[in-house]
Amino acid sequence: MIELHRVSRSYQRDAGEVHALCDVSLTVAPGEFVAIVGPSGSGKSTLLNIIGLLDRPSRGEYRLGGTATHALRSDDLARLRNERIGFVFQNFQLLPRATALDNVELPLLYSDRDVPADAGRRALERVSLADRSDHLPGELSGGQQQRVAIARALVLSPPILLADEPTGNLDSSSAGEIIGVLRELHRQGTTILLITHDPGVARHASRVLQIVDGTLTEHSSPLPPPGGADIHT
Repeated sequence: MIELHRVSRSYQRDAGEVHALCDVSLTVAPGEFVAIVGPSGSGKSTLLNIIGLLDRPSRGEYRLGGTATHALRSDDLARLRNERIGFVFQNFQLLPRATALDNVELPLLYSDRDVPADAGRRALERVSLADRSDHLPGELSGGQQQRVAIARALVLSPPILLADEPTGNLDSSSAGEIIGVLRELHRQGTTILLITHDPGVARHASRVLQIVDGTLTEHSSPLPPPGGADIHT
């Protein structure tokens, strides 16, 4: 589903060229749950932005679902991203004056896809938050707000979910809830890539990658049983 071959990303700065990614090769099969760990500035977010079609590599090849993305125009990239990828961010990024349901349904305004009229409520049901559909974000806990953000990412039923530090702003109890939601989505067949600085969170993935100074390496990490590894935030 996701194939990167010797992908590099460089940026020009006043002090010279900065190499954010260096010859990264990665294959993620449909239905995998992959965690990418690394310190701040290691290239995690750059890698996620390229996988999420928000940025282009300077060199190398990226194929998404068999489609070579390097030659696609910006509008084609946007269409592919809309069809195949959902995003979850550390800071929730919810509209404060919109209800949970309105926030979840926001992507529908920018899509020409034919979706069921109750797609937003179904997405909230998938994260066990249907009973909070009329609540504003300020009336929800941090964990509940992140579940709304996950429901928003799922409303168009993308096969891939990219989560950038989804537990970074949560206490350990709320973080555990979010990991539980992600594991259930993985069980249902969603392909998940999780960016985290926390090895305790990463241990809940079925595969763990480490990125340091733009270079990716792989570590084995068996999926723990429910209630297994501790969550540290």
